[in-house]
Amino acid sequence: MILKLNVTLHYRLSEPMDLLLQIEAANLVDQRVRSTEIWTSDVAHFSRVAADDGIGERIWIHAEGDFSCTYLAEIAVDRPALDISALSQTPLHLLPGETIRHLMPSHYCPSEQFHAFVDAEFGNLTGGARIAAMRDWIESAFSYVPGSSHAQTTALDSFAQRQGVCRDFAHVLVTLARASSIPARFVSVYAPDVTPQDFHAVAEVYLEGSWHLIDPTGMAGADTMARIGVGSDASSVAFLTSFGSMELVNQSVSVTRQS
Repeated sequence: MILKLNVTLHYRLSEPMDLLLQIEAANLVDQRVRSTEIWTSDVAHFSRVAADDGIGERIWIHAEGDFSCTYLAEIAVDRPALDISALSQTPLHLLPGETIRHLMPSHYCPSEQFHAFVDAEFGNLTGGARIAAMRDWIESAFSYVPGSSHAQTTALDSFAQRQGVCRDFAHVLVTLARASSIPARFVSVYAPDVTPQDFHAVAEVYLEGSWHLIDPTGMAGADTMARIGVGSDASSVAFLTSFGSMELVNQSVSVTRQS
């Protein structure tokens, strides 16, 4: 599948400040970047740094006044849509070292508070079957309600409210997976069937020796997503982090399949 990406950002900065940008799709074995272009307004500094887990890059920018950015890309996604329920769980003592931090609680994913719930609700299942059941439970039990959460909303808040947006759905699945001793990380992606179109958030779980994308909103299949970045939770993969106050002027994200 070929995805065409067209992203524009326009923000008004209150003062000269540093920005950390992460909007470019990562170049990986299962998603190859065929073409890419990125432009910004005049900035005093522009440099690339590695992102979490070696997936993608971040861009340091120092700017003032109005900051704008345009990103165009064409991504070839070559990833099967697997039946996650058929995958087995990797024993903890056989997990590679880089996955271990994704077993641990994080700021937005307090997994240590969900052990009793996952045992009671999903205790008869293991591995991918448990993940599939968690995904289906979130999709059916939660309502997708734009504006119902904010930057401080945690998985515990979303669990209590039973509503949120993709960020919140992903946080809940990551939290439940970690509470089940399955490594899970938060992933920012592009996907063509997301409505309304925007940066999208999903989960990724480690089963049978590799990472597998899961969208608990049900809007995107693993074979249609292009990863931007991964992290412990949303704090690690924000598309734009400002070290100062700024005002949104305009933002648009377009993801289309190329015929």
